[in-house]
Amino acid sequence: MTKCPACLASFATADYVTLAGHLTERAGESDPRHVRWLNQNLTRKKTEPEALVPGLRRVYDIGTGSVKTWIQGKFIAKFFGTQPHPFVVALQHPTRATLRGYVVEHQHFLRQWVRSCAFVMARTDQPKVILYELDNLNTEFGGYGPGRVSHYELLLRMGESLGMDRSRVLATPPLPSTRDAIAEWNEIARREPWVSVLAAMHSLELIANRDLVHQGASLRYFDPAILEGSEITDAAKNFLREGYEADVGHSDEALDLVTEFSAEAGTREDVQSTFLRSIDLFDDYLLARLERADRLEA
Repeated sequence: MTKCPACLASFATADYVTLAGHLTERAGESDPRHVRWLNQNLTRKKTEPEALVPGLRRVYDIGTGSVKTWIQGKFIAKFFGTQPHPFVVALQHPTRATLRGYVVEHQHFLRQWVRSCAFVMARTDQPKVILYELDNLNTEFGGYGPGRVSHYELLLRMGESLGMDRSRVLATPPLPSTRDAIAEWNEIARREPWVSVLAAMHSLELIANRDLVHQGASLRYFDPAILEGSEITDAAKNFLREGYEADVGHSDEALDLVTEFSAEAGTREDVQSTFLRSIDLFDDYLLARLERADRLEA
C-alpha cells in the first residue's frame, strides 16, 4: 500500500500514478503540506499528475543501496546539504539564547520521543528490537542509576547552567510548531506499523551523527571545538557530548533494523513515506527552537 509522504494517507492502489494524482489534487486545493512537499521534492510549477510519476520514482528509488543508505542520503540533503538547516548553522557556535531555546522546546520533544519508542517496543515481537528500545528508554529518559544520568536530565541541567529555573522550563508550553509536530509523531506511533515508527523516530538521531561528514554532510551538528574551552557551560558540553558520542551507534543500529524488517513485501515504500513526513516535522521543530531563542532573547 502506498502512503502519501505529505499526509500519510493510504491508497488501496499501490502505484505512483495514484500518489501523483493525490498530490496534485491536494496541492490544487492549496493544502500547505502537499504544496510544500511538491515544492521541496519535485517541482514548484503546476503540472499534470502523469508528469510527476518519473520524479516520484526517483524519490523512492534506493538504487544499489539499502533503505538505510537511502534514509541517510535524504537526511543529509535536507539538513546538511549546500544550505544547512538554520538551527544547525546556529548551533555551530551557539549563543546563550540558542541553547536556552533548545532546552525549552527539546524537553517536550524528548518526552514524546520515548513514548514513540515505547510504542515500537510494545507492538513488535522481535526480541532484538525490544532490547534496542529498552536501551533507548534508559539512555534518553530513565538513566542507569547515580553513575550515569539520562539525556533528558542532562538537558535540564544545561538549562540550569544557563540561568533557567527547572520548574519554569517544565511548565512552559511548547510553541505551536513543536506542539503540532509532537501531536503528529504521537499519531504516527499509534497508527503506523512499528517498523515505520522505528524509521520515523530513530532517523532523527542522525542529526547528531558525527560520521555523516564522511557521507557527504557539509558540516557536523555543531563544531566539536565548542566542547573545549569556555565558549559554552560545562553542563552544555555534557549534554552535547552525550548525543555526539551516542547517536552514531544508536542511529546506525536502528536503521539496520529498519532495513532488515522493511524488506517484507509491501512495506518498504510505506516506511519511506513515513520517514519523509517525519523529517518535515523535524524541520519545523528545529525552527521552533530558534523561534523560542528569539523570544527568550527579547
